[in-house]
Amino acid sequence: MFAKDFEKYFIGFDALRKQLEETIPTIPGYPPYNLKKIDDNKYVIEMAVAGFAKTDIEIETANNVLRITGKTTDDAENNYLFKGVAARPFTREYKLADTVEVKNADIINGMLKIFLENMIPEHKKPKKIPVGEQETKTDKQFLAESE
Repeated sequence: MFAKDFEKYFIGFDALRKQLEETIPTIPGYPPYNLKKIDDNKYVIEMAVAGFAKTDIEIETANNVLRITGKTTDDAENNYLFKGVAARPFTREYKLADTVEVKNADIINGMLKIFLENMIPEHKKPKKIPVGEQETKTDKQFLAESE
């Protein structure tokens, strides 16, 4: 399996692998959506929500899960000869990393757009460590202790 091929490269990610295995097979097909990467830390979820008003959609985050719920009013009083635009209720969930924040959301031309940003803390950003430059007293003390 795909995940098994990568186990030798990722240590301590068992819980994440389990979450992926539980989530991926249950992804529903309605409503259709796009996941778009804008730059290194910005993303957009685009979801086709034709027939839904802003008041029909609820977006919430809890425990690193983004939940989008759409509910429409009953169209029983409308006399459609043909109704090709689906506007049935839905719930879609996305697991978010600890550092991902939902910035805002809007409906633009029938597309719900949810803007996300990965807010990487300074201590987790990549940094270069110089080798052998300017030994300090603490370095010499550490080296003496390790011998």
